[in-house]
Amino acid sequence: MSKTDVSNLSQLGRNVDLPTTPEEAVLEKVPNGNQGTDYVVRFTAPEFTSLCPMTGQPDFAHIVIDYIPDAALVESKSLKLFLHSFRNHGAFHEDCSIYVAKRLVDLLEPKWLRIGAYWYPRGGIPIDVFWQTGIAPDGVWLPDQGVPTYRGRG
Repeated sequence: MSKTDVSNLSQLGRNVDLPTTPEEAVLEKVPNGNQGTDYVVRFTAPEFTSLCPMTGQPDFAHIVIDYIPDAALVESKSLKLFLHSFRNHGAFHEDCSIYVAKRLVDLLEPKWLRIGAYWYPRGGIPIDVFWQTGIAPDGVWLPDQGVPTYRGRG
């Protein structure tokens, strides 16, 4: 089994300040010790928050990110800090969701990535945002994201 090279990381194992904006947040990567093997990595953020850009009211989402890595993996602490940086950031649901996905694609250049952002209702309408880079490679097991669409109390 290979040992992951963490020598270039600036956040893991250190006390760092929380980034105040998504643009300021530093996403870091580590080498994929299983490059050449297609497999899915899943991150689930069931308590994602941002702010409505018009009212300043909080918005909440359950975000699921699946990707098939190539040469690099996202370092999870940096991802957590990046996602946390949206807490005081005002943007529409679609903008937050797609920005998260595109930052990861730019960093990792994965073989494939998808995001499912399941936003809780505001004004009586839930907004779910889905995006992927293309068709996943054949033969890769892609489990359902497991988040039902919003049904309210019924």
